[in-house]
Amino acid sequence: MSIVDQAVSDRFEEQGYVLVEGVLDPQEDIQPIVAEYAELLDAMVEQWHAEGRLSSTYREMPFGERLTEVLAKGMPIFPHFDISLPPISADATDVTPIHCGAAVFNCLLRNPRLLDAVECFIGPEIYCNPVQHVRIKPPERLVPKAMRHSLVASVDWHQDAGVVEEEADDTEMLSAWVAVTNATTENSCMVMIPGSHKADVALHCHTYERQGFAGSTQLTIPQEYLGPNEPTPVPMRAGDVLFFHRMTMHSSLPNVSNDIRWSFDLRFNPVGQHSGRPWFPGFVARSRARPETELTDPEEWAQLWRDAQACLVAGGTPAFNRWKEDDPRCA
Repeated sequence: MSIVDQAVSDRFEEQGYVLVEGVLDPQEDIQPIVAEYAELLDAMVEQWHAEGRLSSTYREMPFGERLTEVLAKGMPIFPHFDISLPPISADATDVTPIHCGAAVFNCLLRNPRLLDAVECFIGPEIYCNPVQHVRIKPPERLVPKAMRHSLVASVDWHQDAGVVEEEADDTEMLSAWVAVTNATTENSCMVMIPGSHKADVALHCHTYERQGFAGSTQLTIPQEYLGPNEPTPVPMRAGDVLFFHRMTMHSSLPNVSNDIRWSFDLRFNPVGQHSGRPWFPGFVARSRARPETELTDPEEWAQLWRDAQACLVAGGTPAFNRWKEDDPRCA
């Protein structure tokens, strides 16, 4: 029996989002990803300690505490963790880090249970859209102010359709927000506006309160464009997945807890539709009609990103969005 039944589909159609519990298994699916990131953190900390940039390796600390301690010391952890390249062309160099680990590919992007659920929403020809991120959010009060970008701190109101190219306005893009740890109102769970997917793409304005990579800004929907419906927090348990429409307005709460909140946000769309970031590499994750087109090798996936990176270094990264910083409506 499918975990996405008619009642789940109806809630998605009505609200623009739906929480599906227990899609991923904490041990079989999530633990290999956690272990992969722990190894990555260990390698970075050991290197920085050997270089004299850290006075300790903090090896005795659990992953979340260790990450927070190293981040508080000003170490640039998150570029090494993300599963996409940064949105600033000046940052796209041939040594810009990106994490293309086998566990992320096998246990997450090509996870059969996740794709089974995705298939119920967009059909059996599934393209893994390259608009994807990992978000490991420490207690926000412990993050240096200059490092509080959206991968680390709370995220402002936006629509996923509003942060990609206009070519993807008609793409049936499905967002899949995967909880690696429990997500609560204290540690930065998602907040959705029910029914907001029934409107068009809203105005997004550049905000400068929180500086990100190379001084980048967040895109924010002004309050007057959010509509009349009450924002709804969506607490989740590890392994749950929140599916939502590309037009659904959403944000996240700040992490005021004492531990990290860890999630991945992924996008999927039917094969053949625009991704919204054509200079980044997606791939066919599932095809019932042409299974030979599926990408099954994590090293091939990693090479796609390396090739894309080389092209960006040679030609520059195009603008990531349609919104001008001097839009008079944002004054």
